Amino acid sequence: MSHPSTTDGRQRGRDQESAVEENVQAIKVWERGALLSRSKAEQISDWIAYTAGSGPVLVLHVVWFGIWGAVNGGFVHAVRPFDPFPFPFLTMTVSLEAIFLALVVLASQNRLARQSDKRSHLDLQVDLLAEQEMTAMLQLLQDIAQHLDVKTTVTPEQLRDLMKKTDLRRLTGRMEELSEPEVR
Repeated sequence: MSHPSTTDGRQRGRDQESAVEENVQAIKVWERGALLSRSKAEQISDWIAYTAGSGPVLVLHVVWFGIWGAVNGGFVHAVRPFDPFPFPFLTMTVSLEAIFLALVVLASQNRLARQSDKRSHLDLQVDLLAEQEMTAMLQLLQDIAQHLDVKTTVTPEQLRDLMKKTDLRRLTGRMEELSEPEVR
């Protein structure tokens, strides 16, 4: 026969694992929804940004520039140079590629920033709910301790301070003060 506290501990572990799994699944669903809600242009932009940053594309560019330089530098005698040094056509082509790639990457980054903002707002909501729940728990524990006449190490003033509703305006103002650089 197993000891009750061991059984309770295993049950708590399974409950905790199921809670973690539930959270992971909820995040997966949310992330998948965010991916599926992208417009066709955003999907293409993300694919281009992802592909352009890959190893094979880097190798392709190195090979392309190497062949271009060899052909137009006169090192490949079978092919007549079509863009002699200083390679104006190559310069224009690379500049156009850089412009479009930068625009695509910026569009992709903007989408990721919006998604990050949504996550931050969700985090804030969860944090505020947790704070409200903890305040209610403190109040309940204080009521139970008073009812049972239990002596506590936490003073009534400390409890009152912890049970106050968080003033978000004041808190964000204080955070702004901390983020401002000191003038010396």
